[in-house]
Amino acid sequence: MNFRARTTALVAFTSILVASTTLAAPVDDAVADLQHEWETVKYKVPAKEQEARFETLAAKAHKVSVAFPDRAEPLIWEGIVLSSLAGAKGGLGALGLVKQAKTLYESALKLQPDALDGSAYNSLGVLYYKVPSWPVAFGDKAKAQELLQKALAINPRGIDPNFFYGEYLVETGKSTDAVAYLERAIGAPARPGRDLADAGRRDEAKVPLAKARGEAK
Repeated sequence: MNFRARTTALVAFTSILVASTTLAAPVDDAVADLQHEWETVKYKVPAKEQEARFETLAAKAHKVSVAFPDRAEPLIWEGIVLSSLAGAKGGLGALGLVKQAKTLYESALKLQPDALDGSAYNSLGVLYYKVPSWPVAFGDKAKAQELLQKALAINPRGIDPNFFYGEYLVETGKSTDAVAYLERAIGAPARPGRDLADAGRRDEAKVPLAKARGEAK
């Protein structure tokens, strides 16, 4: 390839790279905005006000998912918001929201299983161990463990996969095994721009860790 041809190829490659970056920026910004709003509601808003706030955020998250149908990240965050709304709502009325979140996580896994460090595996695993089993819902402890372990394989030092797997172990009577994961969650590396979420999750991890150590009152 002569100099002119190489230069033309380089210019073309650079143009594609710039275009890809430009296209990626809006969805990344939208996802970061959802993430920031979620952690604010989760860790700063009083519990009695969270349901209404999560409902508003769920509508916003859905618009992002529709706008970027080929990206897994908006689907994951819409699922997280719906799961949080279900938790705030509680009762049988939350089951429909949980099922919607399940579908969103499954769709994200089909697009990109390792998106957001495996968060779809992690979030789906949480649903499987927290919701009731059949015939009420789809809860399945064995399936939960499989999914949570997949999330850990992708992000072994991450705060969320270690927290939720540790919590799962405590809730399934394996407290001794849970300690290492919960300690790892508390000592996990800080995530850039996620100070509020990291602090909140570390505080949450202290509860099952105390139970696992037999220190809970």
